Amino acid sequence: MSQTNSFSIESIIKFRFKTTKIRDISYKSFLPEFTKLQTKRSEVFMEKRNDDLIVFNIKSKDITAFRASINEIISFGKIIDNTSTIVDIS
Repeated sequence: MSQTNSFSIESIIKFRFKTTKIRDISYKSFLPEFTKLQTKRSEVFMEKRNDDLIVFNIKSKDITAFRASINEIISFGKIIDNTSTIVDIS
């Protein structure tokens, strides 16, 4: 028995950085991991804004795929936060 979803999930996550330099470093560091977020059930678009933001747009066909995408993005944010604290990028 095949199940088809009658809904989709869309969300936007914004990371704000202290400086555009930190934003640029973070953006470049995430690019190699970014392709892992693209699946048949979930698409993630990453945009570096002119201000101090990186914006993730998530479009998922089901809650499990959405949760996996969110977890990857949150993990990325934690790594950047921990690294910038250790290195003290400013």
